[in-house]
Amino acid sequence: MLNSKQLPKPAELLETLHAFELFQGIDKEALEWLIDKSEYCLIEKGEVFFEKGTPIDYMHIVVAGEILVRVPRGKSMKEFGVTKTGAVTGVLPFSRMKIAGGEGSALTDVYILRLHRDYFIEMVNVSYPLTQALVAVMSTRIRDFSQLRFQDEKLMALGKLSAGLAHELNNPASAMVRSSEELYKRIHTSPEKFKAVLRISISPEQTDEVNNILFSKVQNLNKIDLSLMEREDQLDELLDWLEDHDVEDGDEVAETFVDFGFTTDDLAEMERILDGKDIAPITRWIESTLSLEKLVSEIRESADRISTLVKAVKGYSHMDRDNSMEPTDVRDGLRSTIIMLKFKMKLKQITIQKNFPEQLPKVSAVVGELNQVWTNILANAIDALGPEGKLTIDAYQERDSICVEITDNGHGIPEDIQTRIFEPFFTTKSMDEGTGIGLDIVQKIIKKHNGSIDLTSVPGKTTFKVCIPVLN
Repeated sequence: MLNSKQLPKPAELLETLHAFELFQGIDKEALEWLIDKSEYCLIEKGEVFFEKGTPIDYMHIVVAGEILVRVPRGKSMKEFGVTKTGAVTGVLPFSRMKIAGGEGSALTDVYILRLHRDYFIEMVNVSYPLTQALVAVMSTRIRDFSQLRFQDEKLMALGKLSAGLAHELNNPASAMVRSSEELYKRIHTSPEKFKAVLRISISPEQTDEVNNILFSKVQNLNKIDLSLMEREDQLDELLDWLEDHDVEDGDEVAETFVDFGFTTDDLAEMERILDGKDIAPITRWIESTLSLEKLVSEIRESADRISTLVKAVKGYSHMDRDNSMEPTDVRDGLRSTIIMLKFKMKLKQITIQKNFPEQLPKVSAVVGELNQVWTNILANAIDALGPEGKLTIDAYQERDSICVEITDNGHGIPEDIQTRIFEPFFTTKSMDEGTGIGLDIVQKIIKKHNGSIDLTSVPGKTTFKVCIPVLN
């Protein structure tokens, strides 16, 4: 305990302790023993009571005053709560606490009765009710801290997913804005190009033949696959032809024509159809029509992409259903979770292989909870992988269970800690990267679903196998 002053014990200390809710029902002899073995101290207002990482060897009873407690959250310290008069803090009987996990400072002058851990064994013999009351404090502390960590784990996962989702949504949204702006400009130039076509006075038969070429090329949208060299050669040929025929903006026309598979033979065929008439207005009109087609297609694809992401979020969060067991296809949850984590995989250029059968029996599950299982395991696997790593997901039926294996080719989990990875608060990550309860949550969810989870790991291959009973 830092910055404390030891004081004489006040005469009314026994009555003060006995008035606290925690010690009501405890024999006065036990409280007298507690007072006799303890030290009475003062922490003045504003002074530091304990710091993160300092050894904790005492149980502290707050006789009077308030202590503000902060705990690490990411790279900063956040308020955990205020310890007030009558509360007990520090190490407790049967507790394995060694060091402080946060920091505390005195909001007021704080008077403390502190008992060294060396007296805990004697306490059991002196008063079992006193020991039991203090162990109950420890249980409540663990529950509150676990709930806080659980919330942190969910918020941390949500933060990562939100960042990835924002990035995934930004790409199609930006594409829609760019395409719509270009579409607006193109539409406003179309009337002039249309008038130029009317001035050359072609027959209905010629119009039909030109339209046939146009419509045949519209079908090629997003289907032309040329190498860089092939594209450059095609551009040069088209540009030379267009320049020879005095077509303005030949670069722009040639770029669009290449995208739709136009060749100089197609242009020569249009020249034949027009029978010597000026081909420039027709080529510019066709380029304008094809460009509009392409821009509309890009906007539609971007809108479809946003719609797909929204559906994935809805399916992942299970936001349109209640929190109860229902027939569930594990493949649906795996697919939506992969979409949610796609941004993290893109950053590392991770490839993913999905081996899903066409038909798979359903399981009885709380969909949102099952998706949390896939998220925690997949996120850990992504973190374990280096650039250009590989993830493999297998889903299959094994006797009366549906099993999912998630395998990464990362560095593996050391053998000496494989038995500990499901322990609450055990983590090999830094404080701002993980809370150490992700796999504990996974294990609890799987147990709730009457399933099992197993781990095998060697360098280059780590596999989590989750099995859940088939729905009867």
